[in-house]
Amino acid sequence: MTAPGNIQRARVSRRALLGATAGGVLLGGALLPQAAQAAPAPRCYTRTEWSARPPTSATQVIGKPDHIVIHHTASANVTDYSLAAAYKVQHWIQDLHMDTNGWIDIGNQLTISRGGFLMEGRSKSLSAINNGQNVLGAQTANNNSHTIGIEHEGLYTSVNPTVALFDMSVLTCAWLCTKYNLDPHAAIVGHRDYVSTTVCPGDVFYSRLPELRNRVADVMLG
Repeated sequence: MTAPGNIQRARVSRRALLGATAGGVLLGGALLPQAAQAAPAPRCYTRTEWSARPPTSATQVIGKPDHIVIHHTASANVTDYSLAAAYKVQHWIQDLHMDTNGWIDIGNQLTISRGGFLMEGRSKSLSAINNGQNVLGAQTANNNSHTIGIEHEGLYTSVNPTVALFDMSVLTCAWLCTKYNLDPHAAIVGHRDYVSTTVCPGDVFYSRLPELRNRVADVMLG
């Protein structure tokens, strides 16, 4: 597990690198022109499409994040990989967050199902991302003002995520890193990196974060 101090040092290091490379970004030591980072937006199913409940109060649009936080839902590892199943888990998450946790809406900005479907989470998340902004979520305690969270359906303490889920996570993180001009090696972290009392996103998924970062960098390199 990365200590909070290490996250801060990574953040400072990344900012220093990006600040020193106008017109490009450093990925693994390679300076790339902006055009080389054009990772396309994956298909994202909107709140209208999955029939989200409206938030109970206004969603706050904030500035761009400096970290992408990887979560797992710790729910059953279902074998129904359909879009209908993706919508079902999204409703379950929203109901849990609003009715049990008492939050204004679903806490995370994005969700990926075990079938590899990407869905909009908190209200206004998709429009904010497309405009280089973020919405204030409720997905990483004490760090919501500068992070964006991706929920991954399933429990990954002892098993691997599905190929479809992991592949979509790669594409989603590459899109976000492009939108926010982030270095994936510094920006992509696990929930446990910020909250020491959680095992999220599970030991197996967490052990694959270096692979996730490398694959995201590969996508951004084209």
